[in-house]
Amino acid sequence: MATWEPMLERLVRERHRALIAYAYLLTRDVGDAEDLVQDSLVASFSGRARFESIGHAEAYVRRAIASRFVDSRRKRERDKARVDRVEIRGFEPGHEVEAVGRVDVASALAELPPRVRACVALRFLADQSTAETADALKLSTGAVKRYVSDGIRALNTMLGTVVTDEERAPVRPTGGVR
Repeated sequence: MATWEPMLERLVRERHRALIAYAYLLTRDVGDAEDLVQDSLVASFSGRARFESIGHAEAYVRRAIASRFVDSRRKRERDKARVDRVEIRGFEPGHEVEAVGRVDVASALAELPPRVRACVALRFLADQSTAETADALKLSTGAVKRYVSDGIRALNTMLGTVVTDEERAPVRPTGGVR
C-alpha cells in the first residue's frame, strides 16, 4: 500500500460528505459537486503533496475544489466569448452552417506547418496554457507564443476572419475603481 493511501481512505471515510457539501455550495448541482470532489481528490493525491494530518489534507482538497471550480467557470466564460465572437453572415435557418465552419477550420489548420498547428491546437482546442504547451512540445514559452501568433495570423488570412481592437482591449475594472 502506498504511503498516501491510508490518508486518502481516511479523508474519504471521515470528510467526503463535508467535501461534497462544500462543492455543492459552489456548483449548486449534486452531480457536478461529486465530480468536482473526485477530480480534486485525484489531483491532490496523485501529485507530490504529502499531508501531515487529516485536517491538512482536507484543507488542501478544499483549495483544489475552489481552484478547479474557478478554473471551470473561467473556461466556460472564455468558451462563451469565443462563440460570441463568431459572426455568421447571411445565416438562414435550416442551412448546415456548423458543418461548413468545421470543415473550413480543419482545412485551414491542415495548411499550417506541423509545429505551428500543434501549438495552435494545444493552446486553443485543448485549452492548454502557454507553459503547458511549451512543456508538451519541449519548446520555450517564447517559441510557443511566436508559433501561436503566426498560426492565428495565417488562419485569419485563410478564413477571412479578423480580430477587432475591442476584442484585444485589456480588461478594465468597473465600478468605483479606475
